[in-house]
Amino acid sequence: MANGTAQSVNTCKGGLGTYVSENLTLCGQSPKATWIGYAAAWALFFLILKVLPLPSGLKPEGMSVLAVLVWACVMWVTEAMPVGIAGISIPTLLILTRAIPWNNGNPPMGQAFSGFTTHEVWLCLFAFFAGAIIQLLRMDKRIALAILDKLKASSVGRIIWGMFWVNVVLAFLIPAANARAATVMPVVQGVTALLGDSHAEREAKKAIVIQAMVYASMISGLFILTGHMPNLIMTGLFEKSGLRNLGYFNWMVLHAPYLILFALIQWWVRVHFKTAGVSIPGGHQEISRQHRELGPMSGPEKAMLAVFAVVGLLFMTGKGSPVVLHTYQLGIVGLVGIMILFIPGLFPFKWKAVQDRTTWGTFLLLGGAITMTDAMAKSGLAAWMADHIHALVAGMNWWQTLLVMMLGTQVLRLGMLSNVAAVAMLAPIMFAMAPKVGLHPVAFTLLICNVDTFAFLLPTQITAAVIAYGTNTFSTADYARAGWVCSLLAVVFGILVMAPWYALWGLPVWNPNAPWPF
Repeated sequence: MANGTAQSVNTCKGGLGTYVSENLTLCGQSPKATWIGYAAAWALFFLILKVLPLPSGLKPEGMSVLAVLVWACVMWVTEAMPVGIAGISIPTLLILTRAIPWNNGNPPMGQAFSGFTTHEVWLCLFAFFAGAIIQLLRMDKRIALAILDKLKASSVGRIIWGMFWVNVVLAFLIPAANARAATVMPVVQGVTALLGDSHAEREAKKAIVIQAMVYASMISGLFILTGHMPNLIMTGLFEKSGLRNLGYFNWMVLHAPYLILFALIQWWVRVHFKTAGVSIPGGHQEISRQHRELGPMSGPEKAMLAVFAVVGLLFMTGKGSPVVLHTYQLGIVGLVGIMILFIPGLFPFKWKAVQDRTTWGTFLLLGGAITMTDAMAKSGLAAWMADHIHALVAGMNWWQTLLVMMLGTQVLRLGMLSNVAAVAMLAPIMFAMAPKVGLHPVAFTLLICNVDTFAFLLPTQITAAVIAYGTNTFSTADYARAGWVCSLLAVVFGILVMAPWYALWGLPVWNPNAPWPF
């Protein structure tokens, strides 16, 4: 293998199998696991599409969508293909399998790629661009250090709470939980490096990393519409079902109690890792020093704050807000925000710098996931699957149904890394199932799919947890022993707190006929 810039080029002179294996190894993938996943995805795809008989009650279009759904899930679980490429492949396969009927021999390109034209996708793209510019300006570090400095964080508890509020602020600016986890990682590692190597301090490091990089990033994302990709999948599903979009402000109001859940989880983590009374030597002084070293806010940073002030005001004053200043949908506001971000000379960065820091894979994944939810609903697959799942909860009351489905969701997530992929599959099924069990479709979908976010048993269930695990601070056993209680707390919180809270705002899960309040 050559030196320098050519180190990533495979100079293998062996056969095709060796060449492919070495390419995968250079990319950090297991050749065996990758090819097993890739072959399994295609084998199941053709088995469903060409071999298995059409089940009773399912239309041929639904069978084709099922083949694409299984293919995508296997690709996402095994990561045999990049998640973004799997996402953009979904509409392609829907066309090739004629899961969406053709019109006079013409492929339905507009309908198949409708997931990439929704308001949610363009809102997301604005957030990605804004997040890239924030990282270029290093505003993320300034925000984190400023909040920790303001809180005079010196104990483990204050550090964790400080990083939670850092995540809440960053959720307005950076749309993906994994991106927030990667953003705060240097700050978190800098803080934990101040701790010693006693048993109590090692346990404290585990608590800080898991809380700051995983739990805080996921819970803060539930609160902000653009802070978590599954939020956009669900609002897109509701809108395509004929309901008016929830809107930025209404989403925040509906999900504000999840901020309280972090306090319960923090209590449990504190008890589990025994961090009460553990202080960080020189913690606040070091944070304050790093904050001062950043110096005063630069002109470009002030410009970015001004952009967010304008776009944020537009987000918060659309339809459904207490003060309505305009009637444009969030996607239109996002596109206007993109135009503002790229006013010539506003920021000192070339397009390539922004482009390189934009998470295009997540953008493609989101578009493909929204397309999948739409195809599942229109083909009848979601309703067919809902009919079969319905048997599990037949005769149960509303809270028993929620409990069974929430726990079932946690079991399902044991094998899936992508929260986005899981919700893309779950949301249309839950939405179709709700009327069959006599529950409100929106409240039921939100309650079940939001609990999917709290898949905290294995680090491999959430990308943010994979990033946190890469710090080598905790083991999978450490994560599981803390996480299973957190997941159960989320289930109980959903039934006892979130269901009544939704009802207070006009979405009682136990009343399927409640009028849409937004």
